[in-house]
Amino acid sequence: MRAPRRRGCIGQLFVLVVLCLGVVYAVAAITSPWAFHIAGVPTPLLYWSATGTLHTKAGKYPMYVLFYPAPHFSRLRLDGLRPTGGLQGSASVCTSRGVIQYLKLSGTMYNGWSTTEDALISIRLLEPRYFDVGQHRGYFDLSGRWRGPQLVMDDRGAWASTFQSGVRIEHASVTLDRGSYSDFKAACESAGR
Repeated sequence: MRAPRRRGCIGQLFVLVVLCLGVVYAVAAITSPWAFHIAGVPTPLLYWSATGTLHTKAGKYPMYVLFYPAPHFSRLRLDGLRPTGGLQGSASVCTSRGVIQYLKLSGTMYNGWSTTEDALISIRLLEPRYFDVGQHRGYFDLSGRWRGPQLVMDDRGAWASTFQSGVRIEHASVTLDRGSYSDFKAACESAGR
């Protein structure tokens, strides 16, 4: 009788990774099926990154966002639509001459359970806090809808809080197109010239 074959450490690690990925994809398929196809493009890694120019009262700033599904979101309706999922991620705004303001992104999707087309999204962009000692955190909010491959957003006249750098984002609007962080960095460098 032949002894059962034992897997090595690498084999066991591979099986564990495959099982974990299977669980992640199964949960996403049940709770956030929109994440597999964002803005009309397949997104097998379950995230969307985009760049655009943020138009504000004070000027224009290159902007980058990256988000993915999140388990937490607002339970309140917006424009009569019920929330269907959450988002989280990060953003960056090039505020002046190559100076980048890093931001934490959180938000809610409305009317977009299985697709993002014409879904409403509301996000808050908040200064990160590395140590919580009760310090002030700047933020601004954006809301908008996907129109094909673009996410068209504005602040709807919402109040914004000044960042520690002194920048305040007011009367903001942006059209985001799929793009990478390197696209954003290039736009930031050329804006600084």
